[in-house]
Amino acid sequence: MIRYEKDEYLEKIVKCIIDSLEMNYIEKSNVYVVKSHNSKTKAIARIYSVPSAIRFALGMEPIYVIEFISEKFDRLSFEDKIKVIIHELLHIPSSFTGGLRPHGKIVNNRAVNNLFKKIDLKKCT
Repeated sequence: MIRYEKDEYLEKIVKCIIDSLEMNYIEKSNVYVVKSHNSKTKAIARIYSVPSAIRFALGMEPIYVIEFISEKFDRLSFEDKIKVIIHELLHIPSSFTGGLRPHGKIVNNRAVNNLFKKIDLKKCT
C-alpha cells in the first residue's frame, strides 16, 4: 500500500529553487511537496494540479503537488535531485492557472541542465 508523507526539508529546497531561478510566476504558498513510499511506478517524481472544476466548486486558487517517489528519488545524488525538482517545476506554466506543460519545447533535459547551472547549490541545502 502506498504511504504518503509531507517533507518540509524537501519543500524548503523546492521553494529555494523557485526563488533561485526567479520563477516569480509560481505562487510558492500553493506548491506542496509529498514523498510516497511503496510505489511501483517507474517515475522518480510527478506533479499534479487540482482540476479546474474542483477548484471552482471549492473556491480555490491553483494548487500544485509534487510527489517524490522515495524508492527512486532518495537514491539520486544531490545534484540529480535538484535536476528532478527543476524538471517538475518546469511543468508549471507561467500563467499559473492550474494547468501543466507537457514534455517537449519547454520541459526537456536541455532546459533542466541550463537552469541547473544558474542555481547556487549552497543556498538551497
